[in-house]
Amino acid sequence: MSEHYIPAAALPQRPYMRFVWGFVALMAIMAIGSIGYKIIGGEKATWIDCIYMTFITIATIGYGEVINLDNSPGGRVFTIFVGFAGIGVSTYLLSTFTAFLLEGKINEALWRSRMEKNIHRLNQHFVLCGCGRVGRNVAHELAVTNRGYVVVDPDMHEIETHLEKHPQTLYVHGDATDDDMLLKAHVETAAGIFAITGDDGRNLLITITARQLNPGARIVARCHEVRNIEKLRKAGADAIVSPDFTGGMRIVSSMIRPQVVSFLDEMLRSDKNLRVEEIVVGAGFPESRLGALDLHHDDYIVLALREKESWQFNPGQDALIKPGATLVVMATPQGRAALATRFTHHALAPQEG
Repeated sequence: MSEHYIPAAALPQRPYMRFVWGFVALMAIMAIGSIGYKIIGGEKATWIDCIYMTFITIATIGYGEVINLDNSPGGRVFTIFVGFAGIGVSTYLLSTFTAFLLEGKINEALWRSRMEKNIHRLNQHFVLCGCGRVGRNVAHELAVTNRGYVVVDPDMHEIETHLEKHPQTLYVHGDATDDDMLLKAHVETAAGIFAITGDDGRNLLITITARQLNPGARIVARCHEVRNIEKLRKAGADAIVSPDFTGGMRIVSSMIRPQVVSFLDEMLRSDKNLRVEEIVVGAGFPESRLGALDLHHDDYIVLALREKESWQFNPGQDALIKPGATLVVMATPQGRAALATRFTHHALAPQEG
């Protein structure tokens, strides 16, 4: 893999065709030259002699002629023609190769500059620190649910592996424990940070650094050793996930509640990208009853309502929706966006189904 990955769509295409046509032209001159020298040399000239004569003429090497042209003015004129054509095509191929290198460097610089600008346009995005197997799964979930994110990882190979499936991913090649790398990912405006490298110590440092740079962001950290959970919590992590614990729960769930697991798996594979999402009601939203909002739509279903520490599962039509409450819904990415906009902009009018 190359040191710097650039999506195929960003690479220049014309130099490739120039190489092809230049090579075809060179082969055509070699063929014409060899046939011409065969005619000029007659039976005494072998095909190897003819190819050799054509090559040394094009290459301007200046070795001795194996086909005698002393008494053949036409042969000398033909040699001049082969020389001019061959030198011209060779120069063309060399200039094309030089242009290819220059365009590649320029294109790389333009792509990197454009990516940095796109990163700095982000707001309320997610910074994903670690792009290994766990990180790539997290990134995939963010992508399919239409959430903006930036990957930060010191291993370019890991980033390139993810870019093969998600070529438009924004990334920073560097160590997320470094303040400068997180600032390049625009961490100060991020909604959340994932500290999910395979090393608990690095995740701890990332959590401390991210919390200092963005005190209001939600931080989710990955932790293998149970003894490190409390350290991560004290460092500022809002949630700590242990893959070993989660994996164990998944295994036992597959045994004792297989239909639930099957339902969740099917939801993840759905063409509509259905997910269980949460919608926070805006501070200026007027207190309303759930029935008055007419939240019936193909893109979302209300599952629960949480107000402070109180839960209402399958809330009824008389349930009060108050500012600061959280709606738990099953929704498509479009449904989630519509609900977020509605409860942010205080739109009470029912949406069309």
